Amino acid sequence: MPGQHDERRKRAVAAISLFAAVGLTAFKLVVGLATGSLGILAEAAHSGLDLVAALITWLAVRASSKPADREHPYGHGRFENISALFETLLLLVTCLWIIRASVLRLISHRVDIEVTVWSFAVMAVSVVVDISRSRALSRAAKEFRSQALEADALHFRTDIWSSCVVIAGLIGVRFQLMQADAVAALLVAVLVIIVSWRLGLRAVYALADTAPAGLQQQIIAVVEAVPGVANCHNVRIRNSGPLVFADIHVLIAGGATLAETHDIMEAAEDAIRRIIPDADVTIHPEPRETHPPVSQA
Repeated sequence: MPGQHDERRKRAVAAISLFAAVGLTAFKLVVGLATGSLGILAEAAHSGLDLVAALITWLAVRASSKPADREHPYGHGRFENISALFETLLLLVTCLWIIRASVLRLISHRVDIEVTVWSFAVMAVSVVVDISRSRALSRAAKEFRSQALEADALHFRTDIWSSCVVIAGLIGVRFQLMQADAVAALLVAVLVIIVSWRLGLRAVYALADTAPAGLQQQIIAVVEAVPGVANCHNVRIRNSGPLVFADIHVLIAGGATLAETHDIMEAAEDAIRRIIPDADVTIHPEPRETHPPVSQA
């Protein structure tokens, strides 16, 4: 299980991302309003919701670190899954606004954009910050198996793509392709929708207790390879934030002593944790004579 030091590191990564989102949102908003660039304003709106998402992530990481209690016997890890789902909804709201504003500008042909050095500066700074934060968040998400941090990393990674699209749009405006900015904003929305959909599905799958593909078969294989285990069945897996709970039934020789059964169960737990580190494993031993082997695909 994650220790206090790990939890502090998770909260620190989430807090730094929150501060980065504050700075980027303010910078983009000021430059977008000053230049009239819809692409930059779309990015400001995107970063604004990233700011809200980063705040939610920080709160979710803090909440998920609380130990299990009577009301939450599986811990508070689901706060991270809920956070990731909520971030998806925020991104989709952003997309609707961007698409509406872009279409209206393309239809009306009203373009009043001043492309200055600040237009490119804010986007360049955004790309540098987003690359740094997405890498840091991705490393932390992988290390701590945190879906909330992974969602935050996807947010910043999406910002990298969208910032590059906006820069291309600004270059188009400089060459008198006046609708390039609105087209760039539409492309930003498409990118965000794609990432949001994937992120939302992952969050829903976690909240619906959907087991990762192939994991059940892996557990059966490693447990049945343990000496003394005749069969492994009724494998149930659920995620709660970064934690994985595995509940399995195994058949063992009916003549095994209590001490021998205990050793077999310990070996089976170790086998499972080799493929799912820090898993919370519950094993139900059953004597072979009273329960015929049950095959499970």
